[in-house]
Amino acid sequence: MIVTPTLHFHGQCEEALGLYQQAFDIRIDFILHYNDANQRDWNIELSEEQKGYVYHAEAYIGEQRIMLADELELHPTDSTSLFLTVTFDTASQVKKAYEVLKAGGTIIHPLRSTTYSSCMVSLIDKFGFRWGLMTEQTGI
Repeated sequence: MIVTPTLHFHGQCEEALGLYQQAFDIRIDFILHYNDANQRDWNIELSEEQKGYVYHAEAYIGEQRIMLADELELHPTDSTSLFLTVTFDTASQVKKAYEVLKAGGTIIHPLRSTTYSSCMVSLIDKFGFRWGLMTEQTGI
């Protein structure tokens, strides 16, 4: 079995891919828009705007595959109980991702050193997804 985190948006998937590319240097492997997919996959009439939404995308944060898509019928809700933690090699990488993701977001735990990490921060990005950014080093 493989567990793949999947993030759903409401028309902002491509914007999110751009933000995550800045924050994490993600590698985007695949993007399929609704207007390029088989219409039998859904049972509603799409607006012109929705036809340009992302039906399915795959990207990698480091070696971890994630999937992303724009939701048509359900409006995704924010969640703070389940979140993605990205572990970086250096504090400067944590700080770079933090600077990108904090715009329009909410800081949960400010940038700091902890017992288990020399540099960590927890925040909700402008799309409503919670991220933990950290190093594993315990020394300052």
